[in-house]
Amino acid sequence: MVTVNQQRVPRKRTYLMCSPEHFAVEYAINPWMDVTAPVDAELAVKQWDRLRETLVGLGHEVHLLTPERGLPDMVFAANGAFVVDGTVYGAQFKHEQRTAEAAAHRAFYEENGWRFVAPSETNEGEGDFAYLPDAHGGLILAGHGFRTELAAHAEAQEALGRPVVSLRLIDPRFYHLDVALASIDDENIVYYPGAFSAASQKVLAQLFPDAVIADDEDALAFGLNLVSDGLNVVLNSEATRLAGKLKAAGYHPVPVELAELKKGGGSVKCCIAELRH
Repeated sequence: MVTVNQQRVPRKRTYLMCSPEHFAVEYAINPWMDVTAPVDAELAVKQWDRLRETLVGLGHEVHLLTPERGLPDMVFAANGAFVVDGTVYGAQFKHEQRTAEAAAHRAFYEENGWRFVAPSETNEGEGDFAYLPDAHGGLILAGHGFRTELAAHAEAQEALGRPVVSLRLIDPRFYHLDVALASIDDENIVYYPGAFSAASQKVLAQLFPDAVIADDEDALAFGLNLVSDGLNVVLNSEATRLAGKLKAAGYHPVPVELAELKKGGGSVKCCIAELRH
């Protein structure tokens, strides 16, 4: 079990975000998107801005990507690349509606002097990759089944020089790894077992015996789409049960309201890419 009295220490992070200035639900590429449901664009920007202010208030650095008209999902900045130790493994989106986002992310990284590795396999960046620097010497968890091809996991391992553990997602509601699993510090995770195949559940249980286990209520509230600095866990305000579990495990939940962006099938983590130097 997780020891509650363990002293958890936050670590300063550097993030990349993109304003939902052009956010809308114009197409449906995941089960959460409903083109008939109205989106309040002004409220979406306000909620996103509150999220950005929350991260800055916790002492983190936030870089901004310029939103582009015609790319309503650019606000989900996590999907544009995956960064480990100063190397960027670029995204190659599955759906054509989002294809152009990859170029915008690549331009940002190249203009800012990052080492960029262009992908040849379909993958959606941190949507399907998570990095735990202190777990087993530095471990990448990678999801496949809906958006990212299994071959991209091997490509990421070659690009980043870190072992990649492939996990199969089986529930279309949890179409990305980051809506089913998150790192809560540099060596531990929280996850919803029901999103994964039986074999992947066994792998996670073996690698992370002290993980915080979420239930379907936590997952459906987008609670697992969170960002943590090792102490402060920024998560969707609807995920009250998960917040309680995290608090019991010694973390400090920081709830934020993101109801408008949830209409696009995303929450806190979808909006944030971590820049790991």
